[in-house]
Amino acid sequence: MLNISQKKEIVERLTKTLEESEIAILVDYKGLNVAEMTDLRARLRAEDVHIEVVKNSLLVHASEGNDAALMKDFYKGPNAIVLSKKDPVSPAKILVDFAKKNEKLEIRAGVLSGKLLNQDEIKQLAKLPGKEELLSKLVYLLNAVPTSFVNVLAGVPRGLVNAISAIKDQKEAA
Repeated sequence: MLNISQKKEIVERLTKTLEESEIAILVDYKGLNVAEMTDLRARLRAEDVHIEVVKNSLLVHASEGNDAALMKDFYKGPNAIVLSKKDPVSPAKILVDFAKKNEKLEIRAGVLSGKLLNQDEIKQLAKLPGKEELLSKLVYLLNAVPTSFVNVLAGVPRGLVNAISAIKDQKEAA
């Protein structure tokens, strides 16, 4: 049993984490065994995503004054909250993928940029490319434009040289 100071500590820490997070997703983990829960934690940790099993009463206090308060209606039964400070897509991808293989995991709701997300919206979010993939596409595009431009610029003198060479070859043949 937690004493009052321990509860206050948990609420303060969780409040800070909720405020710093880009996305918060509430899941029902009831029915998952230790091995399954450990696997889920490892997958999330690999993407720098935090999961915490917390009492609903403490979660209510921690979510006061931040976006997570939008999920208060879902704070029933055994819950775990999944939080990501960096990428809102990766936790959604991991949870949706995990829930496909483990029907015991139920995604209840989420909060992203002040908007309450239902299960379907979280599944749609999971279909988006992740932040790393988007950044790599951006770098590719930024590199492709100058490369194409240089090729176009180089094509003009190359064409001129080819034309002059053809004229020279014609005159030599005549």
